[in-house]
Amino acid sequence: MANPPAISHDTVYHIFNRGINRADIFIEERNYAYFLSLFLKYIAPIADTYAFCLLGNHFHLLVRILTSELLKRRGFSTSPSQCFSNFFNAYAKAINKAYGRTGSLFQRPFGRVQVLSDAQFLQTVRYIHHNPLNHGFVDDFRDWPFSSYEELLSTEETFLAKDTVLGYFGGREEFVRFHEDQTPRVLETLGVYQIDDL
Repeated sequence: MANPPAISHDTVYHIFNRGINRADIFIEERNYAYFLSLFLKYIAPIADTYAFCLLGNHFHLLVRILTSELLKRRGFSTSPSQCFSNFFNAYAKAINKAYGRTGSLFQRPFGRVQVLSDAQFLQTVRYIHHNPLNHGFVDDFRDWPFSSYEELLSTEETFLAKDTVLGYFGGREEFVRFHEDQTPRVLETLGVYQIDDL
């Protein structure tokens, strides 16, 4: 895979990656929580988070990188691409240490697709939340505990930009209806990239 462009400020991205040779990156349940704790440390301060899903050998994130002006005011001088690199490296080092492995954990470069329209945003959120069902982890996507679906519907505090996401869908009821709709979706709205075999 050719190196994709660097991550830009003030841009929405679908970020995804999998383990090298399709190996698991989440070996036991505690790894999911640790991955999210590192996400909160390295990525949440530089981005609005709209959706996520973590599954065995891969993950999906939907984020908007904040403007360079806002990040400078917050004291961030590291580029967004470097922040993601630091995040993935920290997680890989922890997994290597915990499980006595060496070398790379993730495929390189990590996948990223700009989300350029409201329709693409809606489809990407739905795609991310349906991923456990698409891969046969569960019979009902709502049963997967390591995605943002239930958290977006919860009234509890979260790092997710819930109001923004639900606003795109026109509210909670439309968010639920859109996710439950079984009508086949046009995958081209997700962008030109191969993610079906993740």
